[in-house]
Amino acid sequence: MKFLDQQKIFVKSGDGGAGCVGFRREKYVEFGGPDGGDGGRGGNVIAECVANLNTLIDFRYQQHFKARRGDHGQGCNKNGKASDDIILKVPVGTQIFDENQDDMIADLTEPGEKVILAKGGDGGFGNAYFKSATNQAPRRADDGWPGEEKWLWLQLKLIADAGLIGLPNAGKSTFLAAVTRARPKIADYPFTTLHPNLGVGYVDGDEIVLADIPGLIEGAHDGTGLGDRFLGHVERCDVLLHLIDGTEEDVAGAYKTVRHELAEYGADLNEKLEVVALNKIDALTDDMIAEKSAELSAAAGQEVLTISGVAGMGVEQALRRLSEAVVDYRAKEREAETVNE
Repeated sequence: MKFLDQQKIFVKSGDGGAGCVGFRREKYVEFGGPDGGDGGRGGNVIAECVANLNTLIDFRYQQHFKARRGDHGQGCNKNGKASDDIILKVPVGTQIFDENQDDMIADLTEPGEKVILAKGGDGGFGNAYFKSATNQAPRRADDGWPGEEKWLWLQLKLIADAGLIGLPNAGKSTFLAAVTRARPKIADYPFTTLHPNLGVGYVDGDEIVLADIPGLIEGAHDGTGLGDRFLGHVERCDVLLHLIDGTEEDVAGAYKTVRHELAEYGADLNEKLEVVALNKIDALTDDMIAEKSAELSAAAGQEVLTISGVAGMGVEQALRRLSEAVVDYRAKEREAETVNE
């Protein structure tokens, strides 16, 4: 299944059914009177957040969604049937914007959440609705109200416990493949990963969802390289694992480049809890590992993990550190919610 995180769609709700002008005509009934029924309601277009989806690819092949109009009213006081709603199933983390992408209509972050994108039109009244003591034989019936139609943008921001960030070729996909059953494309050239990949890792009986974010380069927040399109996925991650290629000449500079892009993007990405790891240590000597770890630790202001995704060195410890960081993050979130209450 291909990954797609942005798609424009057209939605139109159903028009309401028309009311009916009818009169009761039965043998031996001298005064029949009006009996035209009301029209039925048009169908709504609804977006529903569901689990087990991580792409908007289904909307690439169908962009137009139109609900059926309500049935018309009939004689004998028969109201028209309301039309069925159209349900669009979207992944967790989907944001819905208007056509100009200025206003956010909904942000669906929990399975089961629903939002009406286009409300169906109400049915028109039949002539039975208008009868009164002074108007005992009305010949008026209303047409149904029109439904809504609009263009919308769907944007997906993957929700994961931890996001893997770093420069291109830092070994993010290799690490993901080493700790999960995900099988991302891995090669020895930059920008191998062209879209985020998800995987589930297990450590000490707990599971942790990891997102491999395509590599960032200097100027990514302005659209350089793959641009800032995938930085939005980092917003949904609780914790970040920042991988630095140990074979880089300037590991501290590589670290600062990515941190600068996070800060320039905004959305408090640079405030997220971060775990830093020196990767590809299988290609380094012990002295080089010690030297580069010290440089990176000074730049990051924290203890640095040393790992190798290819050789499997230190990956379990890194996964354990991430799991502990996620637990700490969620505990702080609960405390903050308690204080706000």
